[in-house]
Amino acid sequence: MISAVVLTKNEEKNIAQCLQSLMWCDEVVVIDDNSRDLTVEIAKKHGAVVWKRSLENNFAAQRNFGLAKASGDWVLFIDADEIVTPALSEEITLVTRKSDNLITGYLIKRQDVMWGRELKYGESGNIKLLRLAKKTSGKWQRAVHEEWKMRHGETDELKNPLMHYPHQTISEFISDIDRYSTLHAQELAKEGKSANILKVMMWPKLKFIQNWVLKFGFLDGTSGFVVALLMSFHSYLAWSKLWLIQRKV
Repeated sequence: MISAVVLTKNEEKNIAQCLQSLMWCDEVVVIDDNSRDLTVEIAKKHGAVVWKRSLENNFAAQRNFGLAKASGDWVLFIDADEIVTPALSEEITLVTRKSDNLITGYLIKRQDVMWGRELKYGESGNIKLLRLAKKTSGKWQRAVHEEWKMRHGETDELKNPLMHYPHQTISEFISDIDRYSTLHAQELAKEGKSANILKVMMWPKLKFIQNWVLKFGFLDGTSGFVVALLMSFHSYLAWSKLWLIQRKV
């Protein structure tokens, strides 16, 4: 049995398409962070089991709550702005039905589609996330940029990508960067990481060079340049906010 878990917050523009791509799952569980739009109503119309829970800026805790509510032996996590293609759903069905399967978790490549273009290079073209695993194999950790950590078993990688449609406007992108950089800085502080003026000045530049040059982001044209620049800005904000946190201690 396969359960899909989707986290939502005011996702009425995305949730229907997302849930339609999950109709092949045995169960769909939506964990909603007190949406004020039609997200919950749309989710219920598509047959999803909806639980309301405040996120409280902790994505790992929210995902672990969803993990606990899922009934399936295998659990697939996707976000409301992501879509499972027919090819990926077929592949997931095949690998989870193998009786001799020793793998307990699968990495899935995430293919970003922004401003009408698939981004195949840079950071967007190199993202592989552990999103499918046996329910009892591990827990999610870290409040933001969270990771599903396996306690036992081995992992493998699926061939077909998960389609991702984030930040469809620049203003939305910048707003998300501001929010997530704050949470990232707080997590860095908890992890004992430290910032200084050199990191604030140099790491964003290195981030841009990594995504734009070393990961061939320039091959994605203007869209690739904008993404590389804004992810560099994310790095600048995160380390700057961490530096300010340290100075207040």
